[in-house]
Amino acid sequence: MPSAAGQLVTEVLRYDGGRQVTAYVPAAPPEAIVFAGDGQLITSWGVTLEAADLPPTMIVGAHRLEDETLRLHEYSPAPGFDPRRFAAHEKFFVEDVREWAATRLGTRLPADRTAAFGVSAGAELALAMGLRHPDSYGAVLCASPGAGYQPPAVLPGSLPRTYLVAGTAEPFFRDNATRWANALRDAGGEVVQTERVGTHGDAFWRQEFPLMVAWAFQP
Repeated sequence: MPSAAGQLVTEVLRYDGGRQVTAYVPAAPPEAIVFAGDGQLITSWGVTLEAADLPPTMIVGAHRLEDETLRLHEYSPAPGFDPRRFAAHEKFFVEDVREWAATRLGTRLPADRTAAFGVSAGAELALAMGLRHPDSYGAVLCASPGAGYQPPAVLPGSLPRTYLVAGTAEPFFRDNATRWANALRDAGGEVVQTERVGTHGDAFWRQEFPLMVAWAFQP
């Protein structure tokens, strides 16, 4: 189903004194929706979905902070990080951003048509949101997850389907992806793990994105 070009929509929400959110809105009515951190990067990848044989997919991305330490504290519930900042950002991501997509963009879809996606630290955010809110995100799509947030000793009984990818030249992140894949499988989760030629921040993240979306939303 070849698709026409969509459009980018950006607005500022009130969280943290004003935080931008950008959405890639496909030309056809969305049949799936992906929520992500690092919105100023990820939403531009909507063009990679246009030529793919995929259902029309909306991407909604909350913009990240420039300060990398504060970004990590927002994205990861890891020990030693700021739990209040993480909790505030979690509420913003799960409630405010999803409500903006529903009211401003007219898109509210069930969990089986909704995914959380991220790369690097953003993949930690996707994992945390999926495990903590499986009723909202039916799939988690993770590229090269960081190691701040690691599998808890006891995983919840309800697990989202999870797709993990890492590069051959980033062993630290590849090991993190394997750690999560093993823990989720041991807990009975549905997991796909893939390794691609590339290093951290390489183009393979963007190239993998349509494959992730296809896995999450096609029969």
